[in-house]
Amino acid sequence: MRGVEPLLALCVALTALAAAAAGAVPVPAADAARVLAGKLLGQEGWLAGVPAMSVALVWDVRLPRIACALAVGGSLGLSGALLQGVLRNPLADSYTLGVSAGGALGACLCLLAGFTGLGALSVPAWALAGSLGALAVVLLMARAGGGFDAVTLVLAGVMVAATLQAGIGFVKFLAGENVAGLVFWLMGGFSAKTWAETAIAWAGLGLALPVALAFARDLDALCLGDEQAAALGVAVEPVRLALLASAALMTACSVAVSGIIGFVGLIVPHMARMGVGPGHLRLLPASMLGGMLLLLGADTLSRAALAHEVPVGVLTALLGGPYFCLLFLRGRGGRANG
Repeated sequence: MRGVEPLLALCVALTALAAAAAGAVPVPAADAARVLAGKLLGQEGWLAGVPAMSVALVWDVRLPRIACALAVGGSLGLSGALLQGVLRNPLADSYTLGVSAGGALGACLCLLAGFTGLGALSVPAWALAGSLGALAVVLLMARAGGGFDAVTLVLAGVMVAATLQAGIGFVKFLAGENVAGLVFWLMGGFSAKTWAETAIAWAGLGLALPVALAFARDLDALCLGDEQAAALGVAVEPVRLALLASAALMTACSVAVSGIIGFVGLIVPHMARMGVGPGHLRLLPASMLGGMLLLLGADTLSRAALAHEVPVGVLTALLGGPYFCLLFLRGRGGRANG
């Protein structure tokens, strides 16, 4: 099991190279590798002999999309592992706390209002505000309901998410003939992503990952229950809040740039546990890498292998739904046999 994380990292790198080469206008893998290596390492001489169109296609068009998919996939996988650990609920993910719905509502309001004051960052900014606002409401409701235990947080998240989904439906009703743009955005995807949007996704992951790793041992204790964690010297409430905020920040930044992409945060941590076990010091990085691999692979399949590009959020749902049903049935079978 010690070689799982390096193997995942290698698979991510190879998938990124394949994504740079694949598309409606294919680029030879060797040329794509030369473009990526030459540009990233500042060795312009390595690009000699590579057609200018291939350089522009790989570096200016495909690489921002690849980088964005990696950041969002890693964020969703890592946030799913954090939330499942903090809430001690194998079905927990960013939707549990209404963070995704909050981001979606913020983006829909921006698109409906036609707000362009921040240029290309207008929709991400509104989505980020909606996601963090939803988390704040959930935390306030949980505190009013008795504390930040798993059951109270889940109930507060479900209530907030249901209200926000109703708000999204109302915004779509108000959109009238312009509803198609909202629906397409809500499906999730990485078409025409810019470096500015990519930077938002990477900022969320870059800020949250050190916090998650710093509290990985404490998260192992939290999985035993609050009383046991406190007995082991864990500051339960501050640690829980720090991890919840980290997961929410990653989800908010992801929704802000890519729309709603489901099942990644649910399924990837389960798959990672099969390879590295339940210890969060290894589970968190493995979930991040697994999310990167799954989402980049799905996006590459969506735009390069299918006759028409399918929104990646739809594709992950089609791939993840049956798998998660299988997990559910296996769990019920195990309890029945026990």
